[in-house]
Amino acid sequence: MSVLANIPAIGDISDSSGMTELRACSDGVFEVGKGGVVSITATGDGKVEFVAFQDNTIAYVKSAMGYPAYYPVHDVEIEKPLKAVLMDLDGTTVHSEHFWIWIIEQTTASLLGDPNFKLDASDEPHVSGHSVSEHLQYCIGKYCPDKSVEEARTWYFKHTNYEMNEILEGRGKKGAFTPAPGIKEFLYELKAMKLKIGLVTSGLYEKAWPEILNAFQTLELGDPNEFYDAIITAGYAIRPGELGTLGELSPKPHPWLYAETARVGLGIDFADRNSVVGIEDSGAGVCSIRLAGFSTIGISGGNIIESGTKELCCDYCENFEDILKAIR
Repeated sequence: MSVLANIPAIGDISDSSGMTELRACSDGVFEVGKGGVVSITATGDGKVEFVAFQDNTIAYVKSAMGYPAYYPVHDVEIEKPLKAVLMDLDGTTVHSEHFWIWIIEQTTASLLGDPNFKLDASDEPHVSGHSVSEHLQYCIGKYCPDKSVEEARTWYFKHTNYEMNEILEGRGKKGAFTPAPGIKEFLYELKAMKLKIGLVTSGLYEKAWPEILNAFQTLELGDPNEFYDAIITAGYAIRPGELGTLGELSPKPHPWLYAETARVGLGIDFADRNSVVGIEDSGAGVCSIRLAGFSTIGISGGNIIESGTKELCCDYCENFEDILKAIR
C-alpha cells in the first residue's frame, strides 16, 4: 500500500482509500503546483475536495444547488475523558435510509407521471446523506431535466406528509424506522458516563421528528427532548406563504449542523473540540464532522467505504460495542 497524498490536518491517505488525485479544484480556483498548492484530493463520491498547502488544508464542498463553500481543515485528536458525543440520526441511530430513498423514488415517479418508475442502484450515493433539494436536483438532472426543484419539492412533501401521518397513526410502511441494533444500551451507557449527547440530522424537522418519536416509542426511552441534551435538524421547509429556516443549502457535508449542536446546543467551546466525537455512517456526515473540527468515528452499514471517506475517520467500528471501547 502506498501513499496517495499527505494532507495537513488529516495525514497520509493511501492509494486504496477510494479517494482520488486531482490536478485542479473543480471550480478552477486552485491548481497543483500553483499558489503553494501541494496536492488536491477528492473524496470518492467527489463531494469534497481537499486542497493541501505545505502546512495547512482547506476543503472545497461542492453544491448541486450552486452554492459551494471553502472551509479550513483542523487537526483533531480524541482527548479523554470526553465531554460529549454527537450522533447522526438516519443510518446511525435509526435505520431508515431505504425509506427516504423510497420517498425520493416516489417523488421522481410523480414528476414523470410513471407510477412504475424505479431508481437505479447506482443512484443510491446521490439520494442519501445530503439535503432534500440536492437529492431532488440529482434525480431531475438524470431523469426529468424539464422539471424544477420547486416542482419536485411540492411532490416530495406531499408524499412525506402523507407517509409520516400514516406511520404516526400506525398504518404506515412497515419497517420504515428501525432502531439500530444495540442503540438503546449504547445511549444508556453514554448517560452512565455522564456525557452530553447531541442528535444531528440533515433531515428537515417535519420528516425527522416523527422518525425520532417513532424510534423512541419502539425503544421505550420516553421523550427524546428529555433524553438528548440537544437535537438539531435541518430546520423547517420553505413553502409559498410560509416561513422557513436555513437548512437546504447548509447541511452535511457542510459543518454547520454539527458545529451548531456542539457550540450552541451543548455549549462546548471550539477550544474544547477534541473532547467531542461524532458518530456517522455516511461519507457526507464524516466530512461534516471533520470540517466542524471534531474527531469522527465511522460505523459500518452506510456508504463510508463506498464514498472514499473511511480514512477521514479517527476510528471505524462495526457496532456500538466497539465504539464504546474506543471512547472510554
